[in-house]
Amino acid sequence: MKVVFFGTPEFAARTLKKVLLSRHEIAGVVCGPDRRKGRGRKVVLPEVKQVALEKRLIIFQPEDLKDEEFLRELGGLNADFFCVVAFRILPEEVFAMPVKGCVNLHASLLPKYRGAAPINWAIINGETETGLTTFFIRKKVDTGEIIMQRKIAIEPDETFGELHDRMADLGGDLLVETMDKIEHGDFKTSVQKNSDATKAPKIYPELGKIDWAKSSSEIHNLVRGLSPKPAAYTFHNRAKIAILKTRIADYGEKAGLGEIVFVDGKSGLVVGCGEGALEILQIKPESRKDMSGAEFVRGQRIRKGVFFGE
Repeated sequence: MKVVFFGTPEFAARTLKKVLLSRHEIAGVVCGPDRRKGRGRKVVLPEVKQVALEKRLIIFQPEDLKDEEFLRELGGLNADFFCVVAFRILPEEVFAMPVKGCVNLHASLLPKYRGAAPINWAIINGETETGLTTFFIRKKVDTGEIIMQRKIAIEPDETFGELHDRMADLGGDLLVETMDKIEHGDFKTSVQKNSDATKAPKIYPELGKIDWAKSSSEIHNLVRGLSPKPAAYTFHNRAKIAILKTRIADYGEKAGLGEIVFVDGKSGLVVGCGEGALEILQIKPESRKDMSGAEFVRGQRIRKGVFFGE
């Protein structure tokens, strides 16, 4: 099929690479605009655009998806099929255009975790299983008829970044398989049951503030679900520190909330929670590089009995 690919971030770029290896022809790529980032306000190209430039593909970067010139040029590609991965909400003028339909690859087992951050929320909520779904795009976001799904186990200590990369690679395979089925008309769809739907809203940095009154498992899942970015965080000596990796500790004694109950220059540190305790494996002090818990102990001269938090 002749295909237009819609996507912007790394997850979509990995998927695009898999589609490029298939027998389908990429007629064009639609991604977000270039952005200025960092202290130097350097222009950063979307990851999908970087892949498209390497392959010399036609690239569109519309600010407005209803722009008449964009719609005219998009229609002029005469594509059979549109595929969408980690992109904005498409207006009907766009998703109704191709004769073979417009399909979204979503990183959850729909109808669970509809929204912008399904991988994050699955981990934060302590799920042990997630998956990938391909579905036809309709007016209401993430509600269209399901074409294919693939279940994926979430490892107990797996972080968002680790699961994201694993799912991005598997997602490309599922999308290509879906495209093959659509090309030959060899597929059946199922309607989503709205009563089973859950939400996965956009992640904001303030979500990462650790409440040490919560259980060690809840905090552990928050850390995993936000690592490496935007990252869960706490405070030490009024300085903000990101907590990137933890492990539930085998510590049976009663401890204060956020109290450092174990310190060792070789092993690291353990912090008390509302229930249980957490071993800090990887940490990032403000304006410094990532380091192990043991490196943090040595560098900051951490003492037992000190508290994390404001």
